[in-house]
Amino acid sequence: MTALTLSTAAAPGLRADAIVIGVAKGAKGPVVAPGAEAVDKAYDGRLAGVLETLGASGAEGEVTKLPAPSGFKAPVVVAVGLGAEPEKDAGFDAEALRRAAGTAARALAGSKKAAFALPLAEAADAGAVGEGVLLGAYSFDAYKENGKDAKARSGKAPLAEAALLGGKPRDKAYKAAIERAAAVAEELNRARDLVNTPPNDLNPEAFAAVAQAAAKEHGIKVQVLDEKALVKGGYGGILGVGSGSASGPRLVKLSYTSSKATKSLAFVGKGITYDSGGISLKPAGHNETMKCDMAGAAAVFAAVVAAARLDLEVNVTGWLALAENMPSGSATRPGDVLRMYSGKTVEVLNTDAEGRLVLADALWAASQEKPDAIIDVATLTGAMMVALGSRTYGVMANDDAFRTAVHEAAEEVGEPAWPMPLPEHLRKGMDSATADIANMGERMGGGLVAGLFLREFVGEGIAWAHLDIAGPAFNEGGPFGYTPKGGTGTAVRTLVRVAELAAAGDLG
Repeated sequence: MTALTLSTAAAPGLRADAIVIGVAKGAKGPVVAPGAEAVDKAYDGRLAGVLETLGASGAEGEVTKLPAPSGFKAPVVVAVGLGAEPEKDAGFDAEALRRAAGTAARALAGSKKAAFALPLAEAADAGAVGEGVLLGAYSFDAYKENGKDAKARSGKAPLAEAALLGGKPRDKAYKAAIERAAAVAEELNRARDLVNTPPNDLNPEAFAAVAQAAAKEHGIKVQVLDEKALVKGGYGGILGVGSGSASGPRLVKLSYTSSKATKSLAFVGKGITYDSGGISLKPAGHNETMKCDMAGAAAVFAAVVAAARLDLEVNVTGWLALAENMPSGSATRPGDVLRMYSGKTVEVLNTDAEGRLVLADALWAASQEKPDAIIDVATLTGAMMVALGSRTYGVMANDDAFRTAVHEAAEEVGEPAWPMPLPEHLRKGMDSATADIANMGERMGGGLVAGLFLREFVGEGIAWAHLDIAGPAFNEGGPFGYTPKGGTGTAVRTLVRVAELAAAGDLG
């Protein structure tokens, strides 16, 4: 991880490989953002004009490098676009700072130290910049020859250190903001690592072992149900999905408790470590990225650990429903009926609609503890990607006020989300002549149908939200802002923010 520090040093005298400044898109051309006054002065106040001559406009994601002025100890100035200039007396929003910092951190791969002279009007701005740096500097090198050493020799190691100029090292609020940024970003990057790990090395048992190690490190109670325990407990959904694989399923329960807590939350994650579709095999071209089908469980795992590291005054339980969905002679067949942990029976019409089956068991298990609220996270349906694209996830809930609270938390932390309905008329499509319910319904509105299925397994009187992160969980395109190619860690920050709001009594 990149080291973060707060610095009161002036940009000219700081020894670093680069000075990062912000540039906004103004009405008449690029505008140098606050924080870079000393750099602009060294260019005789002409920095904006120089940048415009070099083709800079201040647009989001834009990076322009130029030689540092005479007398600077850093050789290069890196100007990063912040997007539109805010209205008078309004500062840059946190997400603009986060994305700009992430873009700059990626551009500075191979550097030992960079000074970030971005706008820091308050402690929250320092937290946003710090988070952007740590997320933007992420790289996954475990499977490259000689790992990170090879990358270091090629000059492309992640940025080693970032000093945030204008920060206040002795200010409690600034220090807390940086510490929070580090805890959340480190756990989010751990989730990214899990999503990026090849499925031959991350089966349910291996995932459970990672969770056990982290739980021990951070004082979190952990319980792992293996196949025998799942059979004894009657977890038919998880067992049914995992029955075709040589790697047995697991249900992992992580429990973080605070002596000062008055609220309790349960997070439930879909953890299909590889999804072939089972007997309902996926077509060619749809299998290559299915290692990411455990991104929901990775997000839940990371959020619980982050809550423990932040010492939040709320009880948080994470449920990781882990299985590998494979075709074999022992695999669940279309037409089979599974008896779920709740006692309800499900007719399996499509074995590629498996995520809802493992989640159903975990949701019912979480409900038995009667938390104040449950949020499940899953790469659940391609239909949600059709509806919302690859960067926005859908939010469904059994309570409109809770759905709004979760959606607002997501937007606050910079995770694009959109509230989606649960139309009652779609429930009838899952009626089964054989079982209590089928795992498939109408094709149109398939993402909403999946949400309605999950709602059947939430305990009465418990507020529940479902996050379908199928689109943004795995980035198949090029990196942007602080988002890398591959696993993104989507939903981690939303869950942490919901936990913070619950701890403060502000969740609604």
